[in-house]
Amino acid sequence: MGCLPIHSKSPWARHLRLVALGVAAIVSVAAIDAQSAWQPVGPAGGDARAFAAVPSDPSHLYLGTTNSWLYESRDSGRSWTRLAKIPGAETFVLDHIFVFPSDPRTIYVAAWRTDAPGGGIWVSHDAGKTWTELAGLHNQSIFAFAAAPSDARILFAGTLDGVYRSTDSGANWSLISPAASKEIHEVESLAIDPANPAVIYAGTWHLPWKTEDGGKNWKSIKQGIIEDSDVFSIVIDPERTGTVYLSACSGIYKSDNAGTLFKKIQGIPSEARRTRVLMQDPRNRQIVYAGTTEGLYKTEDAGKNFRAMTGTEVIVNDVFVDPRDPNHVLLATDRGGVLSSVDAGVTFTASNAGISERKVEALLVDRSNPGRIFAGVVNDKTFGGVFVSSDGGRSWAQTGKGLGGRDVFVLAQTAKGDLVAGTNSGIFLLDPPTGPGSSAPAPLDLLWEPRNAIANTITKAQTETVRNTRVTVEKKVAAPLIHIEGRVTALDVSGEVWLASTTFGLLTSSDQGTTWQGGPVMGDTDYLSVARHKNLFAAATNASVVLSKDAGQNWWPMPVPRMLTNIRSILFSPDGTLWLGAREGVYYTADLGKSWMWVQRLPLNDVDSLSYDPASGNILASSRSTDSIYGIDPKTLTFKWWSTGDSVTIVRAAGNKLVAASLSHGVLVEPASELQSTANASPRAAQ
Repeated sequence: MGCLPIHSKSPWARHLRLVALGVAAIVSVAAIDAQSAWQPVGPAGGDARAFAAVPSDPSHLYLGTTNSWLYESRDSGRSWTRLAKIPGAETFVLDHIFVFPSDPRTIYVAAWRTDAPGGGIWVSHDAGKTWTELAGLHNQSIFAFAAAPSDARILFAGTLDGVYRSTDSGANWSLISPAASKEIHEVESLAIDPANPAVIYAGTWHLPWKTEDGGKNWKSIKQGIIEDSDVFSIVIDPERTGTVYLSACSGIYKSDNAGTLFKKIQGIPSEARRTRVLMQDPRNRQIVYAGTTEGLYKTEDAGKNFRAMTGTEVIVNDVFVDPRDPNHVLLATDRGGVLSSVDAGVTFTASNAGISERKVEALLVDRSNPGRIFAGVVNDKTFGGVFVSSDGGRSWAQTGKGLGGRDVFVLAQTAKGDLVAGTNSGIFLLDPPTGPGSSAPAPLDLLWEPRNAIANTITKAQTETVRNTRVTVEKKVAAPLIHIEGRVTALDVSGEVWLASTTFGLLTSSDQGTTWQGGPVMGDTDYLSVARHKNLFAAATNASVVLSKDAGQNWWPMPVPRMLTNIRSILFSPDGTLWLGAREGVYYTADLGKSWMWVQRLPLNDVDSLSYDPASGNILASSRSTDSIYGIDPKTLTFKWWSTGDSVTIVRAAGNKLVAASLSHGVLVEPASELQSTANASPRAAQ
């Protein structure tokens, strides 16, 4: 078996073939305004994929991401702004950016999709304001892209089909590798000889190839390379073009004879560590950086010795070395966004001001301070967890230690104001340090402590002597202690009794989470949402709702409308009305399920989240399938709606504003001048 290429979030990549498409008409569209209707405010960071610098001004940088957005920096990467969204899909990975040397207003971006085959190349001639797709490679997954160093009008693209070339700045393209080749396809990397554009190196998902005549003839250059290695990056020394570095899933290789023979550089990396990018220092060619899936490595002696420059938690996608100051090094990473070094890679700090590329699954507004917002993220390991903003989203800080890189799916606040997190592996309480001088600790000095002990009781029969007679009695005794280890999907900790939905079932705690009791209810453990109103508890699976009138000691099934196929969220409003969000829309009952009403004219289905806005008294509804949020007046059933500009997972009220969690752009904040449209809804009895 060969090594699988690491294309983040791309499960279809290996062995996939695209049917060649006919030449499509060039489509020119305006880029989406850098500011969408609602402002992304962080937490800063997320996935960063590729850098490009303006050749005449290296402090002017561009950054590609995994969700079609291009960022720009004019201060050497210290701060960033959203420049443009590449049109056509939400899931383009912008792995290659090229700025035309003689005209820096001309920018090329090559992309592939994470969710399906597809991609392409786009060009802007006005510094990113508008973009045109290059027709010749429409819907092609572009995994490699390069311009000839000797003539920037000659462009090369590596796709699933092979190597393409354009000699007219991308207006026309031709396949220069053999059509339907069984060898030269799934091209992951390209390198062009600095002096001769007819000499091309192509790295595929199964070894490297080379042509010296512009693609008329190709030869395998695999000698010295472990069989079936995926070739991620190729670097040609511009001063000694016979020196070629190559990175693969099996290690890093170097050739001193233009690819005739490669020798593996020992010690970096191990076969389990993939080197996604190699980058030479532009001033000292002996220095080469290797960005791997387990950190950054560096050689200062042309590959004889490499040493680790970061921890293994850093996944490096691209490296930028400032040609004016080689001590200034930037890394584009998974989860950590952009990391910056001013000492040639010895130390790194985050440089993500303006970058908001995180997936927020949990959002909480402090009930006593609407300017204090908590966000729980997923997929970010040690770079993630829970973040807090005390200024309405203008700045964020990672909060607390102890989550161990867990994903955070739900946040809840206790009656005292403490924070509780439900993760992909258990429940955690954020405890402040105690003792002198600990009245106002820094966010990261706080500690997340596990609250995962399930201390159930069981009935056990045992024999006792009563009045000289041996009798069998039943007594409740402590069951063996177990711990919550799976995903926590919902929490309500606002009362004396806490309620949690976990993979173990519905659990309650009467001692602030020190111990939990419970388990499957009505034979189900997959409860997705919980709600509380005084001593009334409710919980929903995707097909049913259960109710407890004694704070979770006993549960009963609640009748729900027969037409419902996927319940996703439940909510009690302050008057005790139970609201339900489902694939079919929004429903409510004022009599605990005896009768249900459907909000008939609400133009929103696939409702994923419901919440209550105490300032307006509205029920807030949102769906992951749309960028619209609806506020329903429960008395009049009129509703307002807001367009956020991004698909959202959750919406919450923060004083006189709304905030939302987006699928890939962090927290969104409603602008002060946001206009609201109103319409009338109507109730309809649900059967």
